[in-house]
Amino acid sequence: MSSKKQKAMQESGLILARVKKELKQAIKPGITTLELDKLAEKIIVNSGAYPSFKTVRGYNFATCININSGMVHGMPSSRKLNKKDVVTVDCGVYYKGFHTDSAFTMQIPPLIASTTKFLDTGKQALANAIKKATPGNSVYDISLALQETIENAGYSVSRDLTGHGVGQKLHQHPNISCFAIPEDKNIILEKGQTLAIEIMYALGRPELEQRKDGWTLSTIDNSLAAMFEHTVMVASPHPTILT
Repeated sequence: MSSKKQKAMQESGLILARVKKELKQAIKPGITTLELDKLAEKIIVNSGAYPSFKTVRGYNFATCININSGMVHGMPSSRKLNKKDVVTVDCGVYYKGFHTDSAFTMQIPPLIASTTKFLDTGKQALANAIKKATPGNSVYDISLALQETIENAGYSVSRDLTGHGVGQKLHQHPNISCFAIPEDKNIILEKGQTLAIEIMYALGRPELEQRKDGWTLSTIDNSLAAMFEHTVMVASPHPTILT
């Protein structure tokens, strides 16, 4: 990785980390998902950056926000958040020619113990997977860590969605599945490579269906869904989390 790319992606990651921090503080009953999206865009633009997701053809928001059974691609709307909602926010930042991508899921109090366990498992799965992002390891190693952590806890990983490379484009090679694919042992990680590692999983069945808005993918059995994601730079002995 060139020093220019590394510096730009580090700065982009810091902007995105700030977006996530402020959104977590803003997520409360009564706020709409569109208000959260506007807040994210304001922070990004005021930082001299641009919302990555607005570079996706046909998508006009800075974030994807999903509630409860929504797993990915939820469009911000006038929907107000309620107590006990489980909210997923996915966001990207484009800065000095490079993208970063990150996501989190949180529940609105009063907290439910089983939901806390569900979300903590996703955080642990992402942490376990990120540890595998070192030179010489493979995409298979990352995916296996995701799958084992989630399934050992009794939950289901998505079979339809993947993480991805990220950099000059928002979505780059390689795809990083949430379950282990033997062929991915051949995709070897290189020092300086940047990856958006993400876990997308469900409390119940992993199958998804598309809602009428043409974007949102939700669990087919209406069970809770969650997503955690960081942009990571492959490095030794430990990968660098940029977001």
